[in-house]
Amino acid sequence: MEAFWFWMVALMLTAYVLLDGFDLGAGAIHLFVARSEQQRRIVLRAIGPVWDGNEVWLLAAGGTLYFAFPGLYAASFSGFYLALILVLWLLILRGISVEFRNHIDSPAWKPVWDVAFAASGALLAVVLGAAIGNVVRGVPLDSSGRFFLPLWTDFGLEGELGILDWYTVAAGVLALAALVQHGALWLVLKTEGEVARRAQRLAGAAWFAVVILTVLVTVLTLRVQPLVSKRLAEHAWGYVFPLLSLAGLVAVLFAGKRARLGFLGSCAYLVGMLAAAAFGIFPNVLPARPDPSLSLTIYNTSASPYGLRTGLVWWIPGMLLVLGYFVYVYRHFAGKVSLEGEGY
Repeated sequence: MEAFWFWMVALMLTAYVLLDGFDLGAGAIHLFVARSEQQRRIVLRAIGPVWDGNEVWLLAAGGTLYFAFPGLYAASFSGFYLALILVLWLLILRGISVEFRNHIDSPAWKPVWDVAFAASGALLAVVLGAAIGNVVRGVPLDSSGRFFLPLWTDFGLEGELGILDWYTVAAGVLALAALVQHGALWLVLKTEGEVARRAQRLAGAAWFAVVILTVLVTVLTLRVQPLVSKRLAEHAWGYVFPLLSLAGLVAVLFAGKRARLGFLGSCAYLVGMLAAAAFGIFPNVLPARPDPSLSLTIYNTSASPYGLRTGLVWWIPGMLLVLGYFVYVYRHFAGKVSLEGEGY
């Protein structure tokens, strides 16, 4: 049961990155692809009906983590306190930016919230990428399974660690590039005219950045976390995840005007990268540095077997409701967006 819940949490976090990732990326680039008020409203309409619902997957993953791995929940929410507060404020800022921009029809009001929307989306992508980098790198756990990290120290991997160092910053920049590509491809899929053409050009530029940064972060990961190489040596089938990412990048490159293929290729890339990260540290849920024996695993942080079984009884109908809602919403708002009717 422990392994099942590990992969369910990983699956929900992946769903969050795929779905909220495209509206984070679209928000980060909307000042570049939309040059007028009408075009910015088009971008907002492309994500408006779904952006808040996409965050359900983050809440679902957090709730599942709480009951399935309470030891990890307690350690991570205290040790990453500063980063989590930063994520919370950025999520709030992004939400109010979307909702507040139309409250006052003023040339001094809307640009402020447009900049806040772009900045919060870009910073969230970096912070979330750095968070994944922290999990892969490991943290200085003590014998009680607790730790605390300042936001940064000397940006090195020796001595006192910080949330931000040269490795986690590289992971954060990769996340930003990947979500910019993801968001741009979503806009290509959902919009027409100048917005779609600018988004297509931006997605092409982001593709090169993603390829370069993926190679760099992969090399750094193999150096920073030896457990990844060990896992791949012991379980060669794990290479399917990086191969999936590679296939996704190839699909994006050759998609051309086939917007759906390009977006699905971006999805495949993100799924492969996140699955590779989860596979690389399994069965750890939070590796320890410098002493790996202190690592938090699916076994020493999980709830009781009875709790895991009982949680499954409630989790299944909850997930069916969520999936039903998302199928309805995405089918209802399928197709290209326009400025007709009411809304953003």
